[in-house]
Amino acid sequence: MDWMLKDLADGVPHTRHIIVLSADGLRMAQHGTDTDTADRLAAACAGLQSLAAAVGHEFPEGDGRMRLVVIEVSGGFFYLMAAGARAYLAVLADDGVDAGLVGQRMRDLVARIGEHLSTPPRNGESAA
Repeated sequence: MDWMLKDLADGVPHTRHIIVLSADGLRMAQHGTDTDTADRLAAACAGLQSLAAAVGHEFPEGDGRMRLVVIEVSGGFFYLMAAGARAYLAVLADDGVDAGLVGQRMRDLVARIGEHLSTPPRNGESAA
């Protein structure tokens, strides 16, 4: 999976970190970052996807599942996208990034390999 994440980073200038994580916040793959940073970001992503899902339940016509979270902060952007059953793709990028290009490349990557990014439920968990 590393080469696919590298391809995403190479295709989107100003990308800092790319992480694939499970729904419970465990890092599955990373590019452009050290393990400690990737683990910290993966844990934060698990909380964000949970919050996004809670907000999603406020839309009666929807299914409550989080598809994409974008956060703009001083210095850059954070993207978190559903990438398969119980798996997520996260990207941190600097201010100069083309926001539309990041989203498009993330969607393309998920469409190509989304089923390979899925993680099975752990013992005692239901598939959500």
